[in-house]
Amino acid sequence: ATRTKSADVERADSGIGQMPARKWRNRASEMLSSLQAWEAHRPCTDCGERDLPVETDVQNCNQRRADLCEKCRKRRTERKESVLEFVNTEASYGEDLRIIKEEFYLPMQAAGLLSQEQLLGIFSNIQELIDLNENFLEILQEEIDQAFDQGDDDLMTVCIGEVFLEFVNMLPAFQTYCLQQSSSVNMLNALEKEKELLRIFLNVSQNDNTALRRMNLRSFLMAPLQRVTKYPLLLSRIIKATTEYHPDHGSLREAKSRIESHLEHINMKTKQEGNTWTLRSFRQDSKKKREVINIEMRETALKTVGWLREETRFVMEGSLQLAQPPDGQWVKKGSKTLKFQNMQVLLLVNMKRVSESSLESAEPGPVKDAVLVLIRDKNNGKFHLLREPLRLSNCIVSTDPDCDDTFELIEIRREAFVFRDSDRARTHHWFRQIRRYSRELGSWKKRRNALPNIMISTPHTRP
Repeated sequence: ATRTKSADVERADSGIGQMPARKWRNRASEMLSSLQAWEAHRPCTDCGERDLPVETDVQNCNQRRADLCEKCRKRRTERKESVLEFVNTEASYGEDLRIIKEEFYLPMQAAGLLSQEQLLGIFSNIQELIDLNENFLEILQEEIDQAFDQGDDDLMTVCIGEVFLEFVNMLPAFQTYCLQQSSSVNMLNALEKEKELLRIFLNVSQNDNTALRRMNLRSFLMAPLQRVTKYPLLLSRIIKATTEYHPDHGSLREAKSRIESHLEHINMKTKQEGNTWTLRSFRQDSKKKREVINIEMRETALKTVGWLREETRFVMEGSLQLAQPPDGQWVKKGSKTLKFQNMQVLLLVNMKRVSESSLESAEPGPVKDAVLVLIRDKNNGKFHLLREPLRLSNCIVSTDPDCDDTFELIEIRREAFVFRDSDRARTHHWFRQIRRYSRELGSWKKRRNALPNIMISTPHTRP
């Protein structure tokens, strides 16, 4: 009897009961429907909006492209097309440069149609532009190939802005070519009238050489000018199709600003030299004006020190206040007794390249030299040096706790300067950078106890 009772109470279910089990199944079904609804309306991975089309078919849901809304899908397509246009037009520009060298320059040189000086006058620094284009295009193509290899069909990982800023040294090369364009064309016109063999060669090349596409030499010589003025337009298209939080967005804007500033600077130099032609004009704002001024100051500094551009790095540049104390007692009297004047200061470092294979791919090596260039504010449209550059290997840089808004630079056996910035933090940054290269290059550090001057080994030493 007891056994029968236990069998009667034995349950066949899991203990939940029929009603709770039915509710649980309904709840699971509702949750599954909710998850499917969320899947259909989950936000766009680019913009975060929820305007994705509702997909009831699971297969269609899986085929949707990276959970993007229609607007972002279109934007990605536009960005990919803009990036490919940038790379493809750079390749076409490089082909035109190759034609200039192989179809005009080398045949004219081999036939002796023109002297080396005349060839240089017509073709200017075309070889430098060719080298820069090859290196630039190689890096761009590597970016494209790497993106495709990683499955990035939209090229979202390609950062044109960053690559462009790495090759920013090609802009001065464009400037050199553009400023010589008028004299190059005038020389070509004069030589073509003077030399009959040259005139015959140019006519036959244009009509019979299929590689020239029936274009004359003057048209090809315009290729660098057309290319440098097209960079802002191409960059603008990529910027328009790139979201603000993309890692390359800031670099793209900086690259566009740099190229526009260089074009304005080229126009300014052209006007100063009395030429009538100008490159495409761009709207100037205060930032571009400052960049144009910086470009001009850098050129003045490079011309003064005589370094190669590709071996030079501009560590810091900007306005500083400068004073020359008559004696060493200014610290006790305070910096308020000094008479400061505004000065443009540039800190240049000469880096020895480890590799000489190219201008851009060479890695920087050890520091060979560092100088401080002092330039007066612009007067009569030109910059003027205050004095010859201060070589930091011959200078001692120090500061004093009682005058922490200034720092002193002493040129050994010559004179002393006191510098300060309107911003105290920036003054300290200038001091640290200048002191770094002074200590690294200073010949005085090889002396006993590494003291720059035996008179400095006192309790009142300024660090």
